[in-house]
Amino acid sequence: MTSTSTDTGTDTGTRAAKTGNPVRTLSRWLLLGEWRAHPVRALIAIAAIALGVALGYAVDLINGAAFNEFSAATRSLSGESDLQLRGVQGLFDDALYPQLAKRKGVAVASPVLELNVTVPDQTSALKVLGIDTFRAAHITPDLIGVPDQEKPFDTLADDAIFLSPAAQQWLQVQPGQMLALRNGTAIVKLRVAGGLVRARAGQRLAVMDIGAAQWRFGRIGQLSRIDLKLQPGVNREQFRRALQAEWPMRLQVSESQDQESRNDNMSRAYRINLNVLALVALFTGAFLVFSTQALSVIRRRSQFALLRVLGLRRSQLLRQVLLEGGLLGCVGALLGLALGYLLAGLALHFLGGDLGGGYFRGVQASVQFDLPAALIFFALGSGIALLGSLAPALEAARAQPAAALKSGSEETALARLATPWPALACLLLGALLTQMPPLFDLPVFGYMAVALLLIGGITLMPRVASLVFSALQRFSLGRRNGVITTLVLARLANAPGQASIALGGVLSSFSLIVAMAIMVTSFRISVDDWMQQILSADLYVRSASNGETGAMRPAEQRLLTAVPGVARADFLRTSTLTLDPARPPVVLIARAIDAADPARTLPIIGPQLPASAIATDSLPIWVSEAMVDLYGYHLGQQVTLPLAAHSYRFTVAGIWRDYARQSGAIQLRLADYQRLSGDTEVTDAALSLQRDVDPGTVITALRALPFGATLEFSQPGEIRALTLTIFDRSFAVTYLLEIVAIVIGLFGVAATFSAQTLARAREFGMLRHVGVTRRQILSMLALEGGLLTALGMLVGFLLGWTISLILVFIVNPQSFHWTMELHMPWLGLALVALLLLLSAGATALLAGSRAVSVDVLHSVREDW
Repeated sequence: MTSTSTDTGTDTGTRAAKTGNPVRTLSRWLLLGEWRAHPVRALIAIAAIALGVALGYAVDLINGAAFNEFSAATRSLSGESDLQLRGVQGLFDDALYPQLAKRKGVAVASPVLELNVTVPDQTSALKVLGIDTFRAAHITPDLIGVPDQEKPFDTLADDAIFLSPAAQQWLQVQPGQMLALRNGTAIVKLRVAGGLVRARAGQRLAVMDIGAAQWRFGRIGQLSRIDLKLQPGVNREQFRRALQAEWPMRLQVSESQDQESRNDNMSRAYRINLNVLALVALFTGAFLVFSTQALSVIRRRSQFALLRVLGLRRSQLLRQVLLEGGLLGCVGALLGLALGYLLAGLALHFLGGDLGGGYFRGVQASVQFDLPAALIFFALGSGIALLGSLAPALEAARAQPAAALKSGSEETALARLATPWPALACLLLGALLTQMPPLFDLPVFGYMAVALLLIGGITLMPRVASLVFSALQRFSLGRRNGVITTLVLARLANAPGQASIALGGVLSSFSLIVAMAIMVTSFRISVDDWMQQILSADLYVRSASNGETGAMRPAEQRLLTAVPGVARADFLRTSTLTLDPARPPVVLIARAIDAADPARTLPIIGPQLPASAIATDSLPIWVSEAMVDLYGYHLGQQVTLPLAAHSYRFTVAGIWRDYARQSGAIQLRLADYQRLSGDTEVTDAALSLQRDVDPGTVITALRALPFGATLEFSQPGEIRALTLTIFDRSFAVTYLLEIVAIVIGLFGVAATFSAQTLARAREFGMLRHVGVTRRQILSMLALEGGLLTALGMLVGFLLGWTISLILVFIVNPQSFHWTMELHMPWLGLALVALLLLLSAGATALLAGSRAVSVDVLHSVREDW
């Protein structure tokens, strides 16, 4: 026997010598041997990392492609301009144009009228640009339409319009055909004279002569912007400051990068939150790698100890375990990058670039390989796998060979996990970070707090498991419990380290599921409650579902009010104010508001300023929560706002909740707005009907009005149902990513319980020797799995509920600038908990069936 062993060792040494470095050969043998012995466990860990990286990379590619295409389309409208002048309230007097054109330092000034024109029978507006062809040729030549060769002067015709290819396809018109658009409640018919050959793919755009656009759409004497090209040598920044100082409240002077910043600010919070959500799967995968590596190290503890006795250094063993985990991460990350690129391409091709937020609707982008992002996600995938392997690697390197060679020392390997101080430090630091303000208008510290709470909660599980199961064991003493219950409680109380590994997968997945479910449910119910509060009328009438040119004039408003069955009609007018060129415009809403009781109309939050506290030279306004966060408005503050080329003083009389406008909104009384601005048109009407009047009868009467065919009608229930449908569609990606996290969590639970059960074959063999039957062992495993999963779900619920508080009251307000109430989805959480519980029990039974099928003598031979 000794001779044979010597010969075998000589042959092995000879082969190792021939292959090169013996340590590398040993490392390869250990790695391949582990993967061959447990391929399913390694594949599940790789799949978890791959799925997390794929989702994160795909979402990043889709958002990046859509944002870049959207920004490129926006830049194409600015052309080669150095500066742009825009009206603070959207439109301004075109008398400023000749002043700027003659101004010293200006090479070319190009006037533009930009309108979102109402399109009949469509849900989206058509962007129409009125340009001066001769001026635009020097700054924005891509916007000049290509007329028919026989009609070269169609670019100046008053009935001609040029459409981009995407607009032609959308509206289903060709050059030579007529296009119907809306001006007020009247139809404007224009001839499609040609196309815009240089428009971006998917860019729905129309161009016509500026004079014709002003006349056809009732904007005589008004402009949207003036593009400026400066003379060589002019200091752009000084020129910009001088212009802004000359018209501080009427115009905003900006550069092309300001528009880029506006686009970025508009969608940045949504894109980053979606990326973070996509990384939840990767975070869950990290604990799967941890459990895989921890169980692998425990099972091979005696093998590693023997290698240490034979001369393998601690550093070499540490590198070996880290290498195994790192390779899992690298393989998973590479597969995830390939899968993410494929998913992004398919999503952009079939679904477009909008992922539910509505920021990039209609954008036709194509996926482009992003090397920096690929390197970042590769580092995340491999780095998380390394972090998951770090604790098992350190334990393997620190273990004393003599103690590790003894059978039954597995729990000693996990003793360090029971130290509560690192976990408590993470929890304390996470709690402190929740008090930090946003960084760069993003809840960076909120994200860090969530991560620290997860790490701290999972790290604290060994101590929690020890306390809970020890208490249960003491409680069961002296009571007539069965053998199965006694054995299960004894094992769980005396092996909390191994129990915590199983609990880690349950806790990480279930806590994140709970947190996301509470956040989404709270948001959805809060939106529904908000809709019920603001929809107080019986019938809502809109003159146009899209665009800004489909308003109702005073004569039409009087006809609408006089319809039989209408008790009262409250009208509404919306416009925009650009208070910061780097931010999206603020929405200005004029409606009937009772200053003595604004809560009847507005969802007011917090205290209100009484009407008597408003100065006589000031008018009340009510601002949304976003105005407080973005512009620093507060109750009682006096502000100056421009209306119709004049500035007026207003006082913030209250703050209201708004889920529709993330960039901020200001409401004022309709009578004040009409008196100050001279604008008497309205876009919406809220009709309160007389008692016992059927809304259908009123709708029929409204349709009979001369302009009734242009009106759209909705009842409060229909608006609520449509809003919640849009909400669910917007959160479809969130639901998908949450399902993926659940699936990974289930795989983690299954893999962990299976590995632990199979590693206890010797224990089961010994129990069989002393008379325990196979059925009793299977019952014991099912009870163990149920108790562990129940504890994991209980702690996971508490941890997830805590994380949901951060998401609801910190991350969401800092990201989107609105608040919500907390609501619990008890039924959904109960179903997920039941699914996890059944999965854990079934996995324990399946793995136990395999473990107890091994011959008894074979199971315990290593202990003889």
